Amino acid sequence: MLTGKHSHINGHLDNRMRFDSSQATFPKHLQAANYQTALVGKWHLKSQPTGFDHWEVLIGQGQYFNTDFVENGVKKQSEGYVTNVITDKSINWLNGRDKEKPFCLLVHHKATHRIWMPDTSLLNTLEGVEFEPPANFFDDYEGRVAAQQQKMSIDKDMDLVWDNKLLDKEGEIKSGLRTAYERSQYGRMNEAQKAVWDAYYEPIIQDFKAAKLEGKELALWKYQRYMQDYLKCVRSVDDNVGRILDYLDENGLAENTIVVYTSDQGFYMGEHGWFDKRFMYEQSLRTPLVMRYPNGLAANSTIDALVQNIDYAPTLLDLAGVEVPTEMQGKSMKPLLSDKAAEWREAIYYQYFEYPGAHSVKRHYGIRTDRYKLMHFYNDIDTWEFFDLQEDPEEMNNIYDDPAQADLIKELKAKLSDLQQEYAVEEMD
Repeated sequence: MLTGKHSHINGHLDNRMRFDSSQATFPKHLQAANYQTALVGKWHLKSQPTGFDHWEVLIGQGQYFNTDFVENGVKKQSEGYVTNVITDKSINWLNGRDKEKPFCLLVHHKATHRIWMPDTSLLNTLEGVEFEPPANFFDDYEGRVAAQQQKMSIDKDMDLVWDNKLLDKEGEIKSGLRTAYERSQYGRMNEAQKAVWDAYYEPIIQDFKAAKLEGKELALWKYQRYMQDYLKCVRSVDDNVGRILDYLDENGLAENTIVVYTSDQGFYMGEHGWFDKRFMYEQSLRTPLVMRYPNGLAANSTIDALVQNIDYAPTLLDLAGVEVPTEMQGKSMKPLLSDKAAEWREAIYYQYFEYPGAHSVKRHYGIRTDRYKLMHFYNDIDTWEFFDLQEDPEEMNNIYDDPAQADLIKELKAKLSDLQQEYAVEEMD
């Protein structure tokens, strides 16, 4: 998002690495064009941010309650719920900026990152709501070797204490992450916050212990708790995005300010029985992207082009009237915003590097067109998957070995090779 380049070019292949923040980013180019720039919230790149006149970032992922920030190099603790605090800090910067200069503010929320701890003021929302699990919740992963070996299953890998908040005082609910939850998450709360938290979760804990759930019933119970907690975190993000939009309205900025709502990846809400992301399957490949610019974009319009997060940097520079550097691999979406039929790419390229790593998602790369997806899992395995998204939108049937698909697969492999050459992808092992 910052560099407009794929990971193998910007050098940040996985979360264990330190981002080279000396390289060019779109905020640096905006700075050079006399923009004020600021970043508030999640950074998670180990190096200190550059290209920002002001920055206040979480340490690592941060915590949901009373978390620490680093403000322009100085560590400070906050009080309150992280989504509210990030928004408070963002609005404070907007109030104190030079009103005579244009600005670019990045508001990076921690939510809805694991472990989905809702604001105490929202704990009692969604009471009585039952969520219908996806049809493939109990997927057996037939024909998909990498999917068989992941560790992001709601059933087997979602921890009852760390993820489902079942911190029983008796210690009867077993968890390898109990101590970590007590110290780094629950332990961040003050006594007033803990009192509200305990009053809500204690009845849930006792009901769970009495039910003695096993097998599919336990998996479905964990799914309901996950959905409840996750969507309460979403509610807080929604409310705080509303606060930012209200600020723009109240201060006469809405008509001439581009607002972009997006995220780093999509997320599994029980599809294939999973939480988390990483795979090239649709739920995590597809990410939200909503843009508002009353003077430049038609309201309530939809664009179906195959855009990627490498396109964000060149788009924002282009819309700001700043020259887009030739080394950026993304494309400006500006032509699409005025002409949905504008010439555009026919396929996107994806690659995932972090294995061995969290959730044991194998290294893989692939191509997606408007209808088809071809993926190659490599490194410690060598297996291909091919899906017709029109006929199989849930990606349950790997038809790579179907002789009837041979010509189409050959064509897609050629397109994949072309994209790898275009993006200067080195040979994988």
